[in-house]
Amino acid sequence: MNKKLLFLSAVVFFATSLFAQQTALNKFNKERERISRTGIKVLAGYSAANIIYGSIAAGQANGSNKYFHEMNAIWNGITLGIVGIGYLTAKKEGILSYTESLKKQHNVEKLFLFNAGLDVAYIAGGAYLKERSKTTTKNPLRLKGYGESVMLQGATLLFFDGIMYAIHNRHGKSLQKMGEKIQLTTTGNGIGLVVKL
Repeated sequence: MNKKLLFLSAVVFFATSLFAQQTALNKFNKERERISRTGIKVLAGYSAANIIYGSIAAGQANGSNKYFHEMNAIWNGITLGIVGIGYLTAKKEGILSYTESLKKQHNVEKLFLFNAGLDVAYIAGGAYLKERSKTTTKNPLRLKGYGESVMLQGATLLFFDGIMYAIHNRHGKSLQKMGEKIQLTTTGNGIGLVVKL
């Protein structure tokens, strides 16, 4: 009788531990989605403001400043389109296992690191356009204005992607702590699952 009660207690404890872990995973994944949605909204707001201001300012400016504002509006129009498509096509994840959550977390972090690399390339491309404006006779003011705009937008995106990476990375540490509580072990008699409380 004691063996049955002990076995039943172990099963109930194990089931309760698994339920608690899944609940924590669900909360973790919802928070990751919330962080990403907030970032998308911030970037969309920034882009919309740049489109409006850049469009107005381009009509009132002269020289390279006109092209600077024009490129700000163009650049952010493209960015807003990409963000909008991403927001509209994003799917609800549903319930993910620990391994799936870990994979999703790593992919999100890698995405922001990859984007940061692209941002550095944008800055370099803008610097090239600005430098090229000094030696060309064909539309130097446009090259200078576009170059300065691309450098600014690249730097802004680099800042944004760096912040988003840092936030997601910090959030991801709680997932690693969850994983440290569960271990598979082998014994002379078989395989065991250890759940640290």
